[in-house]
Amino acid sequence: MFERNENKTIQVGGQTVAPGESKWVHIAIDRLPTGTLIDIPVFVYNAKKPGPTLLVQAGLHGDEINGIEVVRRMLQNGQFKIKNGAIMAVPILNVFGFLHFSRDVPDGKDVNRSFPGSKSGSMAGRLAYHYLAEVMHQIDMAIDLHTGGAQRHNYPQTRYTAGDARSKELAMIFGAPVAFPSKLIKGSFRKAAFTLNKPVVVYEAGESMRFNEDAIAFGVAGIQNICHSLGMVPKPNDMSKREMPTRLLNRRKWLRAPTAGMFIPLVNNGDTVEKGRDLGQVSDPYAKKTKTIKSPFPGTIICINHQAVVNQGDALFHMGEWT
Repeated sequence: MFERNENKTIQVGGQTVAPGESKWVHIAIDRLPTGTLIDIPVFVYNAKKPGPTLLVQAGLHGDEINGIEVVRRMLQNGQFKIKNGAIMAVPILNVFGFLHFSRDVPDGKDVNRSFPGSKSGSMAGRLAYHYLAEVMHQIDMAIDLHTGGAQRHNYPQTRYTAGDARSKELAMIFGAPVAFPSKLIKGSFRKAAFTLNKPVVVYEAGESMRFNEDAIAFGVAGIQNICHSLGMVPKPNDMSKREMPTRLLNRRKWLRAPTAGMFIPLVNNGDTVEKGRDLGQVSDPYAKKTKTIKSPFPGTIICINHQAVVNQGDALFHMGEWT
């Protein structure tokens, strides 16, 4: 997919990582009110042999900890030690959000809606600006790790940019159970990367502030799949998360609460269901009225809301129909 005849020196935060070196580098961002410096730690492994530069990042939303654990686990197990090219691994991009158990930075702004950012803008804008300047111009492609938010649990899935064949190829190589195209969102990391001609695959699995072992295992396996496809690592020995074919979804639909009340799911995340299947119920706490949510078409459940008490119109299920 990507070829390079000679390796390059990587420079981040005023530090240099030459071919054959590995190093933790830091991008200084801001200070807390106490004066404590906050930065973005980046682990760079730069192999001696030439090859592409892959960015693996997590924690763009600070409360999405499954992706953070994916990167942490791979660092601990030495799985970023590659034989050619370079990997830039970012366990926590939004350190502010991580410290506050929050999707956003303390001023309430979403970093993933703040790209390309501004050198003198809001905290989210400055974080996006420095990250773009220090990291994104040096990479060839990226894997962006996310989870569902607000108690919505995502079945392991990859999302790629509609119309971008390279990001679709990355999604299929990653090997999550399902994949589908997604439109570019203004201010997002993926849109900024697309503008720079850098393909990105987004991996979504699990829910915020809660570990899920399947989500983590699929994430590790998917990154290894891409590294292997790029010739960076040998074929992984553990194939337990690589044997399921990826299903492409050609349409998706959010199913919403028909009324307010107590929400009881009747299916599991990842279930394949037929049209008309009872998926869940919303009932008042007095057992007087119950409404049932039914499947509008045959497909796969790719997200379930774990909120027990819901309001009318809340998103409860995300369904996809396969090609």
